[in-house]
Amino acid sequence: MRRSSLGSSEEAAAEEEELRWAAIERLPTRRRVRKGIVLKRYGEGGGVVVPVEVDVRKMEVKDKVMLLESLLKVPETDNEDLLRTIRKRIDRVGIAIPKIEVRFQSLSIEGEAYVGNRALPTLLNSTLNAIEIAFLLFSPIARQWRLVFSIPNFFPQFRISRLTLLLGPPGSGKTTLLKALAGKLDKNLKVSGEITYCGHDFTEFIPQRTSAYISQHDLHYGEMTVRETLEFSRRCLGVGSRQMMLEELLRREKTAGIVPNFDVDAFMKATTVATKRASLFIDYVIKILGLDICVDTVVGDEMRRGISGGQKKRVTTGEMLTGPAKVFFMDEISTGLDSSTTYQIVNYLKQIAHIMDETLVISLLQPAPETFDLFDDIILLSEGKIVYQGPTENVLEFFESMGFKCPERKGTADFLQEVTSAKDQLYYWFDGNKPYRYVPVTEFVSAFKSFYIGKDLFEELRHPFDKGGTHPAALERMKYAISKWELFRACFAREWLWMKRNSIVFVFKTVQIAIMAMLASSVFVRTKMESGQMEGAAKYGGALFFSLNNVLFNGLPEIAMTTMKLPVFFKQRDLLFYPAWAFALPIWLLSIPVSLMESGILSIITYYPIGFAPGACRFLKQFLALFGIHQMSLSLYHFAGVLGRIEVIATTIATFALLVFFVLGGYIVARYDIASWIRWGYYISPVMYGQNAIAINEFLHERWNMVSNSTEPSIGIAFLEQRGMFTTERWYWISIVALFGFCLLFNLLFILALKYLKRK
Repeated sequence: MRRSSLGSSEEAAAEEEELRWAAIERLPTRRRVRKGIVLKRYGEGGGVVVPVEVDVRKMEVKDKVMLLESLLKVPETDNEDLLRTIRKRIDRVGIAIPKIEVRFQSLSIEGEAYVGNRALPTLLNSTLNAIEIAFLLFSPIARQWRLVFSIPNFFPQFRISRLTLLLGPPGSGKTTLLKALAGKLDKNLKVSGEITYCGHDFTEFIPQRTSAYISQHDLHYGEMTVRETLEFSRRCLGVGSRQMMLEELLRREKTAGIVPNFDVDAFMKATTVATKRASLFIDYVIKILGLDICVDTVVGDEMRRGISGGQKKRVTTGEMLTGPAKVFFMDEISTGLDSSTTYQIVNYLKQIAHIMDETLVISLLQPAPETFDLFDDIILLSEGKIVYQGPTENVLEFFESMGFKCPERKGTADFLQEVTSAKDQLYYWFDGNKPYRYVPVTEFVSAFKSFYIGKDLFEELRHPFDKGGTHPAALERMKYAISKWELFRACFAREWLWMKRNSIVFVFKTVQIAIMAMLASSVFVRTKMESGQMEGAAKYGGALFFSLNNVLFNGLPEIAMTTMKLPVFFKQRDLLFYPAWAFALPIWLLSIPVSLMESGILSIITYYPIGFAPGACRFLKQFLALFGIHQMSLSLYHFAGVLGRIEVIATTIATFALLVFFVLGGYIVARYDIASWIRWGYYISPVMYGQNAIAINEFLHERWNMVSNSTEPSIGIAFLEQRGMFTTERWYWISIVALFGFCLLFNLLFILALKYLKRK
């Protein structure tokens, strides 16, 4: 299929395109899938257009812009033509697109919940709740469960190629239903019933990757731009089976001698082939969602100005659209959007559903009439029960059969949410032959089962789905989309970007430790400290303790930075973007240069002005000990941040742990003065090993070995014994190993906490 409307000046370009296409056709399929033909403009003003063969993984920005402009001059209208052209190309060679039908049967969800005054978040209620939970852990008394969602003896479904609206008043169970269908329900809830994708239950595939749940909460890194946020999502979610399908498409076209539209071919290849660089598909999603005006603007958060709330909502939607999912459950995606933007996005989603045979369920609170008319089906929820499921054009007919009519100037969506309410139901009663009476939700449910739409639906769903007809690529069975190495690289690149965007924090920490080091040098100046005497040893011991405190407390901002990242992490972990270790390892590895720099600054500024033991070896050993202490403290703060999950709680946990470590560290209270029943705590205190390492390095130097009587120990050993510290050189290396052992332990606990804990 060639470009139409070629002028005389473009005929040569068309012939050049054909020659270049013939060269591409001779390549193996694996290489051919990465090659496309795009038009490039040369000369003054771009007047000369030349077809050029390019690697779609390495397309320049101007080439991407030109390609998108040729296909999507007016996205509102041209997008449908583009999708139809792509679908026609796929159908022409007889390739089947993966399709998924979702069904659920007799679904019931129960959860614990306080009601009345006990549900209020007061200090008294929080205390009573904590005591009650602790008591129930050791009590045989059964817990009270509250029913939050129930669809007994009913068999709803979400059809392929249909756009379904999930409608209901707040508290009706929309979010609970969507999370249940996406496999994202809290494990503390009791769930009964059956949910199937193409007849397969959740044990046969990975629902979190087969479907995409789009939350109503916009959780993103405020430091990243819109493009960077979507690119990270695309990199983690991968392309699924699209690349294999494209390769098969190219094989069949070559066999049949079919020449495709070159622009569409380049677009399909550039949006399908997995790449670590910016994908054309990201530019496509940005253009469709109307985010091109803020593409290079940071998302922003409470402390950083960024994009608007409506744009942030579109980023949340686009984040999941970049992946290969065939089923989408979208929860309140119109929050913060005007009716015009909502209409455009829903219209785009409708095109995806109808043309690409995808299954979409969208929850909206108050859709405008024109947006409501875009939906094919509707599921009306009220009080956790399905009141109606079927085509949108028949929903008013059902309620009219029950005696309720929507006024002419009333929006259908508003009417449907109010007609089941005891407060508003009276206003819609129109049957003058009968007196009004309140019709409860259970009666609506029973009436729908006898309504002809309900009967047809029930009859259709009596026949089980043919599992044998499921497309092999429809259901995802791998937990993560890309390899472990690529997951690590993606998270590492994002963490490095995050550190650069928050560089002011690290600069401040560096300046802070430099200032503290200069203060220490002026307080413990060497001209006023005599070595070789017990009084001088006490002063040097104080200087060492001060250095240890500096590196320990300089990492406290890590708690706040860790808790800031947790909401986004928990969201992406549950969506199977990456595992906990892929998030934690880059944080650990990138903290090593920070530790080296801060420990080095402290050592360089304080070591010789204070007058610690001379010698390069002693200097390097003290630097190594301070580095180990710093790494241990950072690991502790990361673990405390995840354990608390809230900055105030996490800070309390970390400072309490430090207090215990200091008391049992052997300097404030000597080892011999610690009560025997708790002396074991001395050996599990990381501060003890850090204090011993720097003290042994200093006081076992020869300048502290001067003695007046050969029967007496040297000043250095006497000071170490007085403080209950170890007096042999080997304990320096034991302490160093112990410090890095604690670092490893806290990082492992950090990873485990990330893996198993949930967001508060």
